[in-house]
This record gives sequence, structure tokens and C-alpha cells, in this order.
Amino acid sequence: MWSEARNIPDGSTASTGPASRRPGSRPTFAEVDLSAIAHNVGCVRAVAGAAQVYAVVKADAYGHGLTPVASCLEANGVNGICVALVEEGFALRAAQIEIPILVLNGVYGQDHAEVLRAGLTPIVYELAQAEAFARAAGGRTVGIHLKVDTGMARLGVPLAELPSVLEGLALLPQVRIEGLMTHLASADSDPEMTREQLERFAGAERLVRAAGHAPRFVHSANSAGTYTVNSAGTHNLVRVGIALYGVPPLPGIAPDLRPAMRVRSQIIALRELPAGASVGYNATFRTARKSRIATVAIGYGDGLLRAAGNRGSMLVRGVRCPIVGSVSMDLTSLDVTEMPAASVGDDVVVLGRQGTAEIPARELGEASGTIPYEVLTNLSARVPRLHI
Repeated sequence: MWSEARNIPDGSTASTGPASRRPGSRPTFAEVDLSAIAHNVGCVRAVAGAAQVYAVVKADAYGHGLTPVASCLEANGVNGICVALVEEGFALRAAQIEIPILVLNGVYGQDHAEVLRAGLTPIVYELAQAEAFARAAGGRTVGIHLKVDTGMARLGVPLAELPSVLEGLALLPQVRIEGLMTHLASADSDPEMTREQLERFAGAERLVRAAGHAPRFVHSANSAGTYTVNSAGTHNLVRVGIALYGVPPLPGIAPDLRPAMRVRSQIIALRELPAGASVGYNATFRTARKSRIATVAIGYGDGLLRAAGNRGSMLVRGVRCPIVGSVSMDLTSLDVTEMPAASVGDDVVVLGRQGTAEIPARELGEASGTIPYEVLTNLSARVPRLHI
């Protein structure tokens, strides 16, 4: 539960922390708008057409909170959930998530029986994994998704080894190929590579079907692939992650998506500095004029990447204010010289919208020399999530 709602400059209200927060705890938190995620499900469905939509919630739902987000996605009609790790799948089953859960990274160790008991669907990319599930099945049929490598060179059966793997699967009648999949390496940047991968994947599908298998699902598309490839009905399942959280998978598309996360903090100190004064560790910034410098209660220990120092901005009273100096572990400095009304206690938006201004994840990523995925998943556990 959350308490202590307060007015903020854009006219809305939000709470500053959990009901159990101790007096004096930081005013730094992340709002997660579940209605935005529900809206984005509808946007993705409109593009995916008849394909089933599996929502990717790995890495704590891209930093948005695993269980609340998965519950929202299930309530809004996604067909299944994708996790990276079996422990993520176990946590979702414990939270009463009932729709199919696909484990993208396969199973480490010897937990095959536990995976089956939890009703998780494993991805298999080596024959030994299929053999382990056959042993754990106890006479039952196990549905797997067979992953083939068409150019990512990460996980997946290499195409040259696919015939021998299919021969081995013929000796495992308990194992059924329910899905056939690959992963597109550059759907957001290289159409030619994507075309080549899809051609290889089509060849793999022909081999699988010629060996007597009839996968119910065939899938390759991540968020970028959903918008650039599967919008033409290429396959009958899509695995969508970043788009569901409101971040277009590549610039210039999906303008109807709504960002689901807003990261907020406060100005906790203000000081007047003369021209030539240094700010922060290693004096990476010096004032060129008499300046007002605000200290904000967030730093790289919270997931604000240190590389944003002297490059990124935050919003104060709906106005962009540049980050100056190095981002510290717990604190960051802003130049608010152009904001004479800025004061201690002012709300600061690190990511998201304030009034009519917005700092999207892609912009913060570019300022930090990285991608929006890392911006979102880097938000640390010490930043409370408020699910609206």
C-alpha cells in the first residue's frame, strides 16, 4: 500500500512512498502506470493481427515490477508470458499467474521436474535438454519450444546440427515440439540481415516438418520484429517486450505507445556558486557564470547511469535543466540558473513527463551512451515502485 499523496507541479497527485516508509526516507521513486501498459497491449495487438501475443517480463518486467505487471498483462488478454529464468516463472506461478509461461533461457542445473510441476514451457536448444525433460516427464508428454540459431550466435540449435537433433528427438516420444522459434538479431537496424535470418528459419521449419513434427507456434519477432516483420503476418506468435512498456522499438514508429514509467525525485539542496566553481567529483564541470546549482536525491546507486553527467537533463517545474558534474552514487547536480523560482522540495522528473515536457527513455539512453532497455532495467531495487 502507498500513502502520503501530495500535489505536484503538473497538477496531478501521487504518493511519495510505501505506507511503511520511515520518517525522513528519500523522496525518490518510480511510478508505473499500469493503464499505459494495458493501452500498449491494445496497440501491439493491432499490429500483430492474428498472431498470439506473448509478453516479455524478464528482468523484473524491464524494471517495472514483475508480479504487478504480469497480473496487468494477464488481465488485459495477452496469450502468454516470456521470462528469462525459471525462478521468474516460479514467482509468477506463486502469484497465481495462470497463462502459459515460456522460459527463454532454458533450464540450468537439474530443475527439470520442478519446471514441469510448475507448468512452465521450456525452450530447448540442445538434445541433452530434451532428454532431461523426457526423463523428468514420468510417462507424460512434454511440450517444448525448439530454438534454432539463424544468426544471433547466442542460444539455439545451429542449423548444421538441426538434422541430428531431430534424429535424436525421434527417439523421445514423450517430447513434443509445440513451438519452433528463433531470435532476430537486428530487426531494429538491418532489414537485409533480418531477411536472411527469416530465410534460414523457413528452411529450418521445412526440416522440422519433414521430420514429422507439427509445431503449433512458429515465432521469431521481438518488439522491433513485430512492427517491421510480423505486421505482415509472417508467423503466428510474437514475443513483445519494450513496446509494452511504451518505448518504440526503433525511432519513428509506434507513436501511439504510452511510456509506463516515470522516475521522480526532489531538490534537496540549492547553492549559489560564482563563475569558475567546480561541481562534483573530479571537477568535471566548472561554472561559466554565477550559477544556481540544485542537488537532487538520486544517483548511479539508483540506476541513473554515471555517463549522464554533463550530458543529460531533468525536468524541474516543466523545464529542462542540465545535469552538471559527475553523477554521484546517491546525488546528482542540476544547473537551475535559468529557473530562479526553483526551490528546495521541488519535484524533479528524471524519466518521463512533467507538464508538457518529457524525457523519454531513448533520450536518457542516448545521453548515457546506451539503449532504453538498459535505462529501464538499470533502475535499482532501492527505488520504490508505485503501481498506479
